[in-house]
Amino acid sequence: MIVQNLSTIFSPFSSVDFNYMKRVLEKAQEGFERGEIPIAAAIVYQNCIIALEHNWVEKRQIATAHAEMLVIEKASAILGDWRLTECTLYSSLEPCIMCMGAIMQARVKRLVWGAKDIRLGGCGSFLHVAAQAHPMHQIKISSGLFEKEAGDLLINFFQKRRRERDKRECEGDKREFGASTGPVSQASTS
Repeated sequence: MIVQNLSTIFSPFSSVDFNYMKRVLEKAQEGFERGEIPIAAAIVYQNCIIALEHNWVEKRQIATAHAEMLVIEKASAILGDWRLTECTLYSSLEPCIMCMGAIMQARVKRLVWGAKDIRLGGCGSFLHVAAQAHPMHQIKISSGLFEKEAGDLLINFFQKRRRERDKRECEGDKREFGASTGPVSQASTS
């Protein structure tokens, strides 16, 4: 109990961070239920979520329809400015290289993300886009908030997707080869 309290005291995250990331994970779950890869993001401005989206890549069939890209676009429209210098972006997954480029271009002040993306992560898991000091903008990055929960959501999604694929393939095999469950008899050639 004392260890848990000490880890909370020394956490790089505030209670506000936990609340915003919970909302992001709820949105990721919504994406899961719609058949999207369960990744979500939010932009917070003056202690208010002004943009909250999950990925729409699968439904829209657009490779750039990542949650981070969508919230940057929405927040920019709401604020009437492409510069999001007073905003924090929360993402359930480490932003990819494309999204990190957009986050830096939008001059986001702070980034908080959950699970690592070892395949395409742009914050150090694959490449670190913000590792070199930028002459005009520095972004504060905090990682690992609800890492297990965000990671488990992705694992569960892909396990479900594989089970559905395997079921479809099995049903296709039954149609192709007949629904007989008994042993296959071979005709004698003699």
